[in-house]
Amino acid sequence: MKINWGTGIVIAFGLFMSFILFFVFRVQSDSKYDNELVVEDYYKQERVLETRLEKEHNAAGLEHKLLITDTGKDIKIIFPESFDYKKISGKVSLYRPSAQKLDFEMPVLLSSPYLLIPKHGLAGGRWDIIVDWKYQDKNYLSKEKLNL
Repeated sequence: MKINWGTGIVIAFGLFMSFILFFVFRVQSDSKYDNELVVEDYYKQERVLETRLEKEHNAAGLEHKLLITDTGKDIKIIFPESFDYKKISGKVSLYRPSAQKLDFEMPVLLSSPYLLIPKHGLAGGRWDIIVDWKYQDKNYLSKEKLNL
């Protein structure tokens, strides 16, 4: 039996499509490939975008901005000097883009003008730190990316 060019091309396309589909089904069914979402409640977060932008605008307008630094053994979040730290409230979210299971939040409870987060429990790599805080009925949102 002789195979012409047209038949050869159709066979090649069929084999290529079978090869691709095999790997797609293999990745979707194998539990070692983690197919988690970046954010669990994506559409819910989209609805609060306007208030988030307003908080970021408030933080950008501060004369003394919130600072997030890596001190070696801790992550230090320094609040503006002009604010009374006893009146600051809010939460700090540590978000790990590569592993959702490592994400966590903690409240802002200050006994000094800065907050220390120990690094001994944090995995190495990139962390997105989001500080959502409030001072005298005005909301602020500050973000920083750190590599540990």
